[in-house]
Amino acid sequence: MTGIAAAEPTVTTFTSTVERTDTTAVVLTETYFYAEGGGQPADRGTLGGVEVVDVQHRNGDIVHELAEPPAFDPGETVEGQIDTAFRTYCMRAHTASHVLYGAGRRLLSDLGYGGFDISATVPEDAGDDDFGPAITGKVRVDFETTTEIDDETLTELERLTNRAVWESYDVTWEEIPRDEALDRDDIAFNTKTEEGIEGETVRVVTIEDWDVAACGGTHVGNTREIGPVTVLGRSNPGEGLTRVEFAVGPRAIRQRATEHERAMAAAQSLDTNVAELPDAVDSLQSERDDLRDTVSALRERLVDSRLADLRDEAIEMDGQRWLVGTVAGLDANGLADRAEQAVGDEVDVAALVDADGQYLGVATTGGVDAGAVVDRVTSEFGGGGGGRPTVAQGGGLAAEGDDIVAFLRDVSAAPDHGD
Repeated sequence: MTGIAAAEPTVTTFTSTVERTDTTAVVLTETYFYAEGGGQPADRGTLGGVEVVDVQHRNGDIVHELAEPPAFDPGETVEGQIDTAFRTYCMRAHTASHVLYGAGRRLLSDLGYGGFDISATVPEDAGDDDFGPAITGKVRVDFETTTEIDDETLTELERLTNRAVWESYDVTWEEIPRDEALDRDDIAFNTKTEEGIEGETVRVVTIEDWDVAACGGTHVGNTREIGPVTVLGRSNPGEGLTRVEFAVGPRAIRQRATEHERAMAAAQSLDTNVAELPDAVDSLQSERDDLRDTVSALRERLVDSRLADLRDEAIEMDGQRWLVGTVAGLDANGLADRAEQAVGDEVDVAALVDADGQYLGVATTGGVDAGAVVDRVTSEFGGGGGGRPTVAQGGGLAAEGDDIVAFLRDVSAAPDHGD
């Protein structure tokens, strides 16, 4: 039994002899079906008219898993029909990953190959779109590098990849002795799995003047066959690794068209054009920052004015002068900070509640335990809190702000002073 898909990837129709069957599992004497491996999914198609749902390497054999038990028997000749669209997609996607890695060679330091995968599906109800079979999915390459792949680097990786596609570099493959391959610094290996170097020879895929890698997958004969490549994003799957995901074919075209459409819509909403969009966004962000500063300043003035009013309404409880009331627009931290600023200067205790009754901030000059005040309020209205004896805060209260203020103003509800 031999598998020759990688050697002759353009062959999608063939005949072969059935070596053996086991329910739905079939082994042929020779097959052009690609068995899943090295990050590339298994081919799809039919054997003797029966759907092939999976192809795997098992104990030295290539096993075709069928959707149902076949009508043919060992010794018979059957026709294999590989899904041409899916095979072509995988050839383009796999070669694109090599081109992307070649771009990485030109941009990234201490580069190593950390992994690769083609994720592709053909929705049952998708049919064809304007660009051919509606194959969806993405391809990933994991770069092992000390270089931070930021937005600028990611964009440059995409640009160099598409440039190599445009340059129409020839793609070739050959088997070379294993020791010779391992001695060559220019050959990229999957350092995570070391797949493809266990035999006496290593299959090496070369992209003319661009990249050389050990690989057992199917590839196109020239980079121009890949078509456009669109980077989708990046992530960090592990220490020292950066995962770059991209699309080829229909999804790449749709992604690029969608991004362009959104850019034009954004430009129109800002009354500019796409070329001037970055400057327009910078201007908008500057205006936003200015407005945010203005709003913050106005909020501070409103808080100052509110605290001045509350100071005039301060009450006496057990020889302590209390400033109690609601203040809008502050969370627990903000209320505690402003309460701390308010004590002193004839105010011994400041207890501030947000208008919605969710947060509480308390500060004292020391005669009253601020934490005890918070505990008394949360015991009555729920929530929790904590802090120092002179500054404490609470949150998660379930009451109207005015109700909490009324509770604090009630002399009978005054907490222990912590003496």
